[in-house]
Amino acid sequence: MTASFSPDSDRILHAPLRSRIMSADEAAALIPSGAHVGMSGFTGAGYPKLVPAALARRIESAHASGDPFRISVWTGASTAPELDGALAKVDGIEMRLPYQSDPECRRRINAGQMEYIDIHLSHVAQAVWSGFFGPLDVAVVEVAGVLEDGRLVPSSSIGNNKTWIDRADRVILEVNAWQNPALHGMHDIYYGTQLPPRRVPIPLVRADDRIGESCFRCDPDKIIAVVPTRHPDRNSAFSAPDENSRRIAGHILEFLEHEVKKGRLPRELLPLQSGVGNIANAVLEGLNEGPFENMTAFTEVLQDGMLAMLKSGKLRCASATAFSLSPDAQAELNADLARYRDRIILRPQEISNHPELIRRLGVIAMNGMIEADLYGNVNSTHLMGSQIMNGIGGSGDFARNAYISIFMTPSLAKDGAISCIVPMVSHVDHTEHDVQVLVTEQGLADLRGLSPKQRARLVIDRCAHPDFRPMLHDYVERALHSGAGRQTPHLLGEALSWHQRYLATGTMRP
Repeated sequence: MTASFSPDSDRILHAPLRSRIMSADEAAALIPSGAHVGMSGFTGAGYPKLVPAALARRIESAHASGDPFRISVWTGASTAPELDGALAKVDGIEMRLPYQSDPECRRRINAGQMEYIDIHLSHVAQAVWSGFFGPLDVAVVEVAGVLEDGRLVPSSSIGNNKTWIDRADRVILEVNAWQNPALHGMHDIYYGTQLPPRRVPIPLVRADDRIGESCFRCDPDKIIAVVPTRHPDRNSAFSAPDENSRRIAGHILEFLEHEVKKGRLPRELLPLQSGVGNIANAVLEGLNEGPFENMTAFTEVLQDGMLAMLKSGKLRCASATAFSLSPDAQAELNADLARYRDRIILRPQEISNHPELIRRLGVIAMNGMIEADLYGNVNSTHLMGSQIMNGIGGSGDFARNAYISIFMTPSLAKDGAISCIVPMVSHVDHTEHDVQVLVTEQGLADLRGLSPKQRARLVIDRCAHPDFRPMLHDYVERALHSGAGRQTPHLLGEALSWHQRYLATGTMRP
């Protein structure tokens, strides 16, 4: 049932909450220093647009007068410059979790000026309900509207919003009239999760099952401020797929066709999960042009490539927790949202990323990486072992539990100075036990059923750039004959020497 919203404050249909309408500055004044603040937002969608900026101004003023005002910021995942960037620039964030991609946040984290906890996205809600991070003092959540009975219509992302609303002592709402009223009915908010020992199975057996409610529940007495807004989400445009991205996509499509011919996948494949980025969009573009029909997606974000697949009919339905669309794709979706509403489901990330559901549905997981080593260990978060890039996000949730887990990257970085296939990764996010397929523009290595030594030779021959293959083969052969052990051969004195050489000279090349 679609809400009859009209502009601005008319999105607030619950009469008692009209008395709590105020400015962003007034709402920000209700957030105390030292607070744990749960904010909505997931990949630039559905984040509060005005209160974080107002809070940043307040913090900057406090710092000028000698008040060390800082807060902890908890979100669904990455947000946007108006939230992460604004608060980081004024040194307003003491602790950040569970994922970020803002350049200023990254700089401060790597400089030791901001604490950061990088967490599997499916784990956050449980950790907050269990009190692992302390109390949640305030939630700042964007919604598309408030119904007459007080229910909250979610906006363009769900993320951890259900948990923030349920667990926070106080709630501040941004009611964003820019968000399309046709979003109402797209969401599926499941209220059946429990903590051990009361946990029961989640009754979702197909990607398009709806098992919850279309709106958030919230005790109106907890809502201390309502801020009307009319501001768009901020998402970046994706670059057109380059030659490397197209070659990676081609290898993956060829692999999936082979799996269908072998009878290991059905003709419509299994539900797809895809990380965000240009390579991921290239793979989705290839799937849209490929032979597969009637596909489904069970993923965490819906990006341009999946929207194109929905439009063409190749993708029957898509389940996610948020949109991550370019401005052009966002405009296209908004112009025809009612047409897509029944084929897109937005869920809390504790459901979209839930290991039980990923395993049950048999998801095909496709995620990016920074580097992989000879035995299939993958680093997706750190540069040269110590510098955080973004975070693990949902890739671990999916890779560990997928029917097939695929990781992909170009074989070279930094104009050829870095090999993305190395003797040993400088940081491990996904162990060799969770990685089944590695892909670069050079080729695809199917690691299933192979011993470590067999994996090493295949990874070198299929995935490494030709400039680095002789060095990798030499490393393996010398490790095999070193007497150190032949199950997973390593020369510990050299295993990270490629990274050390890059830090010392600016290249991994000798």
